[in-house]
Formats: sequence, structure tokens, C-alpha cells
Amino acid sequence: MKIKEEEDQKQITGESKSSFLYSFKLLSSEKNDAINTIYAFCRKTDDIVDNTDESEQQKTSRIVEWRDELEMALVSGESKYSLLNKLNNVRLKFNIPVQPFFDLVKGMEMDLKKKRYNSFSELAEYCFNVASTVGLMSIEVFGYSNQKTKDFAVNLGIALQLTNILRDIRQDAELGRIYIPLEDMKKFGYTESDLINMRYDERFIELMKYECERAKSYYSKADSFLTRDDKGMMFAARIMQHTYFRILKKIEKRNYDVFRSRVRISALSKAYITAGVFLKYKLLYGNAGV
Repeated sequence: MKIKEEEDQKQITGESKSSFLYSFKLLSSEKNDAINTIYAFCRKTDDIVDNTDESEQQKTSRIVEWRDELEMALVSGESKYSLLNKLNNVRLKFNIPVQPFFDLVKGMEMDLKKKRYNSFSELAEYCFNVASTVGLMSIEVFGYSNQKTKDFAVNLGIALQLTNILRDIRQDAELGRIYIPLEDMKKFGYTESDLINMRYDERFIELMKYECERAKSYYSKADSFLTRDDKGMMFAARIMQHTYFRILKKIEKRNYDVFRSRVRISALSKAYITAGVFLKYKLLYGNAGV
């Protein structure tokens, strides 16, 4: 019997307004389909954890079952979920290592087990699992020639996730989650109670400046690992990089007040970024890896 989780990945991505979709559309049809399948897997995994209609125990049971079915699909080649079976076909076609898929599930599980992060090293592990893994899957589809591109994917994933965290502080606090490292908050005299009550003051501004600089440092690290040989192949990732860096700059421009409303990039701006990056790479690197 078909179940809800088996809905076609095109429907899943079609319902999403994610910035990722703008960068996918310019890939070849084969690569587009593969990336959309990976994205659908990530979304479905995330949806299990973020389902507000289920208890923590129910979500834990579902994520365990999902991980078991993922193992059946990737190891034995057969799961009751058609999405996972298609994911395995993509993995085999593009020779994607299995570990990033399991690491991503592990990262989503962390949201069920951890509501606070004491240090940045703890948060970096989370960012790697939920975001860098997606990059490591994706670059196998994009194609690359230099092993340093893996470091590009890892650091860009952390940068993107840190940007997400800074943008969504209010929404996460409403769910009882604080991703900002507690040691950082202590450094600026800003408490958990302050954040939950959304106190916007000089302490918060200084804390956010500190966190934004850290995020920017990871964008710079990512750039340092991307060689000229692979830049054309990574145009979709670079579109994501430019889009999320724009979000970070908008956070800074509003003097870090993320409590007032969620920072957004308009569809027109996303389209402009997408066209600009793609045309630049098309001119500089020929077919731009499509």
C-alpha cells in the first residue's frame, strides 16, 4: 500500500519555496532529477523531526524506522519507500558514498535529542550533519576533479546552516531550541531567558555581530578550497552561496533585529542572483558543468 511518505519528489520540491530550487533548474535534466531526489530525501527527513502534530516519542520512532528503511534501500537495494529506492538509484548512478546520507539522518535526530549547544564545536558537528552532508552528496552529481572541492562543500554547508540559524532565531526559540552556543551567549552576558523573551538590546547586537563574522569566515573558507578547474561545475552551489550570503548581509543591514520578522530574499532577487551567477560561469567556464 502506498503511504504518504512515498509522494513523488517533484511534488515535494514543487511545494517548497527553498532557495535551492533556483539553482537546480539550470542543471541538465539528469542532474536536476538527481538533485531533486536528494533534496526530497532531505526534506522528508526534516519533516519527520519538525512535525508538530506528533510527540517526541512518535517522531523518534519514525526517524528510527526511516533510518532502517534507508539502510535497506542503500545496502540491499529495496525499501518500502519508493523515494528511498529512487535515492539509491541516484547514489549508484553518480557513485555517491553512503555515509553522508546516514550522517544527515543523525543530524536530524540531534534535533530530537538536543535543544541547546554548549560550544561551537558541538554546533559545528550539527551543521556538518544537516548541511555539509547535502553538499557532499551534491558535488558527486555536479562533478569535480579536485579533492579540495569536498572541503568547499563541507565549509559552505556550515556557512549556510549558520546563516539559517541566525535568520531563524525567533522561530527556533518558539520551538524551545537555541542553536547559538551557550558559551558565546555567556561571553556577551546574554541569557537563555533573554533570547526566549526576544530581548533586542546591545548585548544581543554584539552577540549577533560575533556570530555573523563566524558565518562569514566559513564562506571565506569555502572559497579558499574551490579551484578554478571546478568552479564551473559548482555554479549551482555558488548560487546558493550568493543567495545565503545576501541573507546574512540583510541581517546586518537591519542591525541584527531578527526578532521583528524573518529575513527574506524576494523571488526576483533570487532570480537575479541565479541569472547573474550562471551567466558569469557560462562565460568563464563554457558549459558551466551542466
